[in-house]
Amino acid sequence: MDTSPALLLLLTLGFCCPGIYGQSLEIKVRSPKDIGQLRVGQRLELECHTDRSSGASWIRQDRSGTLHFIVFINSFSRATFEGSQRTSPRFEASRENAIYRLAVKSFTPQDEGRYFCVMSLNLMLHFSPGQHAFLPATTTVAPSTPAPTTQGSTTKDSNLTTPDPEGRMQEDLNFFCHIFIWVPLAGACLLLLLALVITIVLCQQTRRRRCRCKRPAHGKPPTKPRTPN
Repeated sequence: MDTSPALLLLLTLGFCCPGIYGQSLEIKVRSPKDIGQLRVGQRLELECHTDRSSGASWIRQDRSGTLHFIVFINSFSRATFEGSQRTSPRFEASRENAIYRLAVKSFTPQDEGRYFCVMSLNLMLHFSPGQHAFLPATTTVAPSTPAPTTQGSTTKDSNLTTPDPEGRMQEDLNFFCHIFIWVPLAGACLLLLLALVITIVLCQQTRRRRCRCKRPAHGKPPTKPRTPN
């Protein structure tokens, strides 16, 4: 029966719960001597020293924090790898008394991460300190490209200027801002001028109507002629 998902669940709970890191577990690297100088294809051996022989598991935590179950070694030195397999093409596991060994046959970038030795005691998971195993970072130098040489066009190229996209964009924005500001203002001025013209015309018409009525001389109202009896 495949017990890897259940075991990974327990391991995850163990990582999340504080105070379960056992002090009696210790990981020692026997080869290579300097784990910081790992190479691709190199064999990596880890040892988990503990004071008990009730069985232990090896897990790996990758760069993203995901846990990967590798192997469980029981008290009878029987190894069970991922998928309930007895053997693994990538790893080897063994037990000698209270020492649980894990070997990466040929180290690759897929094997990078932190390695933990885990034991279950009194319904608690005890984790060893994580052992870092990473390939050294390689820095690549970008090839330098020589400057292009021109024949007979040095003077012309020095006079050429490349268009500035940011400056062009700023000019376009200024143009649209001017449109949105000045067009409404010009329309408002036109409406005011039209209203002024209409007002003047109406005033002129009203004045003409008043001037059609004849006023009497000296300001006295006209009298009707009397008819003789």
